[in-house]
Amino acid sequence: MSSWAELLKGKVAVVTGASRGIGRADALALAEAGADVVITDILIESDEESRAMAQKYGPLSQVMHSTKVVYAEKTAKEIQAMGRRSLAIKMDVTDREQVKEVFARVKEEFGSIDILVNNAGTLDHISQIEKQNDDLWERDLKVNLTGAYNCTKAVWPYMKEQGWGRIINMSSVAGTLGGFGQASYSATKGALLSFTKSMALEGARYGITVNAIVPGIINTEAFRMGNPKMNERMIQRTAFKRPGEPEDIANAITFLCSDKAKYITGIGLNVSGGIELFTF
Repeated sequence: MSSWAELLKGKVAVVTGASRGIGRADALALAEAGADVVITDILIESDEESRAMAQKYGPLSQVMHSTKVVYAEKTAKEIQAMGRRSLAIKMDVTDREQVKEVFARVKEEFGSIDILVNNAGTLDHISQIEKQNDDLWERDLKVNLTGAYNCTKAVWPYMKEQGWGRIINMSSVAGTLGGFGQASYSATKGALLSFTKSMALEGARYGITVNAIVPGIINTEAFRMGNPKMNERMIQRTAFKRPGEPEDIANAITFLCSDKAKYITGIGLNVSGGIELFTF
């Protein structure tokens, strides 16, 4: 039996939105399982244009940039210290041409692209329908849904040609349960589940599996910046009465990307601490 450190040996992964939180944990876990990992994000520590990118994509990005909660290059260095290859590359998932260029670069420099984790997303648009911001609605669709489409479309020919691939889409319990004041976020995360099923059907004949992770309340930097009373309300809805950790998501992704999950495709895997269950 292969050890966890050899599950993904020789594989090359691309993780979008990996400068912090769940994406960073995903990148580190894939590397620990043997993969080389390319980290992409709109925010890169040494990039002089990061401030402008943060302003373009809203309050959460601005806060993360201003408080220096951006670890793309740091994460790449940590992965390199494990003996894996890694790069941090600036990429806006809504920029279709830039996405194509980045994936072509990864293919040329790393030799293959075996794993794609569509993690990039926005979650700071919270308002009831009458006050929903039309521009932020469009932004959420472009980042959360069309961004995953752009990256999947760009990587598909490489995976198809090699007859092997793993694609993971990041949904949310907001997409399965709904979310008060989260019309745009919930709509995009629900749509990702349907997108996952369609891609799973198309990919099976080429050895490509496509699955989604459905996280619940996860103890990320963004969560810790939230309203403490609201956070506690959500935590109390879980069966465990505590938030999950980014590593809980990352470990599930690592399994789904391995050959141990080769007969699993088209699913939405809840890693949610039972928040979808009826609890007292």
